[in-house]
Amino acid sequence: MKNTFFKISLLVAAITTIVACTKKIDQAYQNPNADVKVPVEQLLPGILASMVGNTAFHGTANDMRFIGRYIQNWQWVSSGDLYDQMGGVQTDAAASTWRTHYYDLGQNLNNMIKWAGEEKKWDYVGVGQAIFAWSWLTMSDYHGEIILKEAFNTSQLTFKYDTEEEVYAYVRQLCFTALGNLNKTGDGVSQANLAKGDAYFYGGDVAKWKKFVYGILARSYNHLSNKSTYKSDSVIYYANLSVNSNADNATLKYANTGSNRSANFNGPFSNNGIGSLRQSEYSVKLLTGGNSALTGVLDPRRFYFLKTNPNGTFVGVVPNKGVAAIANVSDRPNNFYGATNLATVAPSNDNGCTYIFKNYAESPVLTASEVQFMKAEAALRKGDNATALAAYTQGISLNFDMLGTLYSAGIAAGDVITPASKAAYLANPLVVPATLTLTHIMLQKYISLWGHGILETWVDMRRFHYTDKDPVTTKQVYADFTIPTGTNLYVENGGLPVYRVRPRFNSEYVWNLNELIRIGADKTNYHTKEGWFSSK
Repeated sequence: MKNTFFKISLLVAAITTIVACTKKIDQAYQNPNADVKVPVEQLLPGILASMVGNTAFHGTANDMRFIGRYIQNWQWVSSGDLYDQMGGVQTDAAASTWRTHYYDLGQNLNNMIKWAGEEKKWDYVGVGQAIFAWSWLTMSDYHGEIILKEAFNTSQLTFKYDTEEEVYAYVRQLCFTALGNLNKTGDGVSQANLAKGDAYFYGGDVAKWKKFVYGILARSYNHLSNKSTYKSDSVIYYANLSVNSNADNATLKYANTGSNRSANFNGPFSNNGIGSLRQSEYSVKLLTGGNSALTGVLDPRRFYFLKTNPNGTFVGVVPNKGVAAIANVSDRPNNFYGATNLATVAPSNDNGCTYIFKNYAESPVLTASEVQFMKAEAALRKGDNATALAAYTQGISLNFDMLGTLYSAGIAAGDVITPASKAAYLANPLVVPATLTLTHIMLQKYISLWGHGILETWVDMRRFHYTDKDPVTTKQVYADFTIPTGTNLYVENGGLPVYRVRPRFNSEYVWNLNELIRIGADKTNYHTKEGWFSSK
């Protein structure tokens, strides 16, 4: 008995020692994977930055560099580019939207919403839910089927994919929940305190955040124009409640304090590959009178979006051909940093930059101009030409005003937008006709979203299957837009255009392959599979 008691005593002593030791170790070295509660005011700035481009250079702006080639805002400087060819392979190149949603936002947003709720800071809760709704919608439109229900279950290693229709339903549910929290007052709600975390987006203005949420709802209804359940009245209703003034535009601002991580993703200071892009021929013709729907119309905005060449003219690049296909070297367009010919290295300053390519330039996420074009399209589909024409005209006007107010730096004095140049443009019947068509709306929306709203333009172009006909004119809605063909279209496309981006390689094709096989993402032409939102 004595021996047994001695052994038990030794065991208890050993366990006590281990527990005490473990407790000291845990106190000294906290588990890096465990939740560490931080003030929600400190979480929000990084979350907001991730909507465009965060300190790790991940965000939608990263992917716009690639998708901008699908929609021909811009092309690669040389030939043989996968994205110029509408290709899509198992790669992380255009996967920042995925990474941002599940990692950079993900648990950070979940924690901010949870902790803000515990502290009754309902404004932070509502803002978090609004950002999540925006991100879920962006993700589903970008990738198609995605992981929704099991997304943040930390006990799992593999995750099931859900349908786009389920994501859309969740987005709307989340929007209404966000509005409920943004409408709350009292408790820990405080504009001054919200502004601490929201200094570079809406400055803590809850009224503007609500308009942002209504904009997400308007998008969610606008995207379903091919469905029998499409509701033009819902688009108009939420558009009317959304951002209708440039003062309410949702834009990410930058401190630009000298660190490349405090500057605009698209600026030369961040050096994110923008120097290798060149304006497309399609964009140039739209803005300089070469498009058949705008023949001879010189758009005053061309000086903001485009770059001249050494000859002082505007020339664009054809997909998959590069600048070398332009025989005269002096006709080859400068890049968006102002450098000539084959230059790709970012300069040390932004003196040669304009528009969103300045280091400090604001990055639009949702604008009043876009909202008006959504309203115009919905009204036209409803048969209300008067409402459609008014919203359409306002959409153009708002875009002119935004450019003139925020982006005139670096524009030559004689090329700056003026009230007279704006009025002359709007007076042209090729721009503002008596009877509106879908071609008018979609081309002007394309122009107004140029460079910053690329993902939304891609949604639009897929809704019209790139080359659908306008029912009034019987010509292409996107006049003169040409899908690459032959050797200029990626060989694995099987002759089809791109409709989705593959899930992120590093997390999905490496760890979640069985689920990808179930949804068909193992097929070489998966990126050409049309998504639910644009199908009938």
